[in-house]
Amino acid sequence: MSQSDYARIERALYFLAENYRDQPSLAQIAEHVHLSEFHFQRMFTQWVGISPKRFLQFLTIDHAKECLRDSESVLSASLSSGLSTSSRLHDLFIRYECVSPGEYKLRGAGLTIGYTYLDSIFGECLLMSNSRGVCGLAFTDGDRNHAFAEMSSRWPKATFVQEETNARNYAKVLSQIGTSRSTQSEIKLALYGTPFQLKVWEALLQLPMAARVNYSQVGELLGNPGAARAVGSAVGKNPLAWLIPCHSVIRSDGVLGGYHWGQGRKLALLGWESSVADNALSPIAAATN
Repeated sequence: MSQSDYARIERALYFLAENYRDQPSLAQIAEHVHLSEFHFQRMFTQWVGISPKRFLQFLTIDHAKECLRDSESVLSASLSSGLSTSSRLHDLFIRYECVSPGEYKLRGAGLTIGYTYLDSIFGECLLMSNSRGVCGLAFTDGDRNHAFAEMSSRWPKATFVQEETNARNYAKVLSQIGTSRSTQSEIKLALYGTPFQLKVWEALLQLPMAARVNYSQVGELLGNPGAARAVGSAVGKNPLAWLIPCHSVIRSDGVLGGYHWGQGRKLALLGWESSVADNALSPIAAATN
């Protein structure tokens, strides 16, 4: 790659930044930098790391998010972003944000979410709930502020209330979880996500204790074995650590793979589930004061 190549890519980036609302085609962008479509596509991907089309999509969705934050309607945001219909914006949001434009616009408005901190043998947990049930569970790893900021960012317009007085009630409910996934039916879960995410999370809830499945196998449970990448994205967005057993999902080669709350904890969760007896206690021990 040469300096002249960079100059062309720089011109292309400026062109896209200034004209993304016109949704220029690959041919139009390539013509602007005096290259064939084939050579421009390959050069752009080498320099930027993604294709021109995907870069254009990111510019489009960023503009749409700004419009929605400014209280514009979904249709208005779509047209302002250069998209002919709101369905095209919907598809972009589902693909890259895992929520619909309408859900992004609401961002938890009207929700009151209570939260508290609980001790467990796997580390301190942050638990969030609303009138529908438990909507968030995360390990704090000694940094309550970070855990709270990360979880609350899912609902930035919601009202959050710390409920220390109800902490022991939450702990009592969670302690009812025994050695089978079926006992989790006693805990109401308030799940918010795309239809596909909900399907993935519901499939994981059906897994037996200590099960290990790969992404393709989860896809098979949904009748779509080719959706491994989409399954992986949904697993990564799981808002309920341990309650929804995303730790049970491993790579197809048998390697454990990553885990949002640390690979060591993933090993601990699987190990505990493998060794627990029928009358074992739940790992959620008690609430902090």
